[in-house]
Amino acid sequence: MADSLGESPAEYKARVLSYQAGADPLALQAAAPDRLASLVEGMSQEALDWQPEPGKWSAREIVAHLADDELVGAYRIRLILSAPGTPIQAFDQAIWARTGRYNAADLGMSLELFRVLRRTNLALLRLLSPTEWEMSGVHAERGQESLRDIARYYAGHDINHFRQLESIRRRTGHGTGAAEQGNEADKAP
Repeated sequence: MADSLGESPAEYKARVLSYQAGADPLALQAAAPDRLASLVEGMSQEALDWQPEPGKWSAREIVAHLADDELVGAYRIRLILSAPGTPIQAFDQAIWARTGRYNAADLGMSLELFRVLRRTNLALLRLLSPTEWEMSGVHAERGQESLRDIARYYAGHDINHFRQLESIRRRTGHGTGAAEQGNEADKAP
């Protein structure tokens, strides 16, 4: 199955992981809630709801997605810890966006949910033993993933969406809030 960029799940995963390569994934994740808030700070309602093109997410929808995805991550981490080797179900993010009404989500609530869940997940990850870091599950699309892999993936996933938010800020006249980092951000959902 290909995504909106025409990438396979393996290609998407490789791209997302490349964004955080060489960095401490827990440090990146710890900085993410403040970074996310700064990327939407000062944006008008119109800018928050602006979509780069039909079918692409607005800033509001990206923030709601990150909150939901952190919830999914919380479940996956705990599932793997309690049942190593377990299957990890994928989810269709477009369906979640539609059924979760991301386009009408309260921005403040999405930011707070992301912040609380991220803090909670990081607290647990920081307590893992070396053996627990290597525990894994089998993702339906990406294959075997250890908790270490998941931590790296979430750090890169944040960066992927931060790039999209920087692009939206730039394209709506709000600046990027950070150095520009390529045009791939305009393409992903």
